[in-house]
Amino acid sequence: MALSEGIQAPDFTLPTDGGGSLTLSSLRGGKVVLYAYPEDNTTSCTNEALSFNALLDDFAAAGTTVIGISPDSVKSHDKFKQKYDLKLTLVSDEERKPIEAYGLWVEKQMYGRHYMGVERSTFLIDEAGKVVRVWAKVRVKGHAEAVLAAVREL
Repeated sequence: MALSEGIQAPDFTLPTDGGGSLTLSSLRGGKVVLYAYPEDNTTSCTNEALSFNALLDDFAAAGTTVIGISPDSVKSHDKFKQKYDLKLTLVSDEERKPIEAYGLWVEKQMYGRHYMGVERSTFLIDEAGKVVRVWAKVRVKGHAEAVLAAVREL
């Protein structure tokens, strides 16, 4: 079950694209959009990344950092970012600890086949580290714009 609004966002430290690392709590004092996606280089995941990337300046102007999280490796993230000229930060959760802490490792079904995977979701985290908005089972079209609107209302 995904996290609900009003609780403290579980902290994590994960490797990022480009060989760095990111600790969520180090971003306190600013807002954070944490969007979870299943896999680099798939159609919906690419469209979602491109949508957030296109609005990065608008998010920054609203005092907000955008972070993508998936179980893909840093190497995969690096290739994905280079291929699509992405500027946003991608964190690698290969062991799925934060993904599971956020309730996003779920049973999915496609073409009658059941498997475990990441449920596409987005969390808006306020300056104090509290989850103030959750979008579950995200549909990509128009999503980044809806998240930006919510950030601006905060």
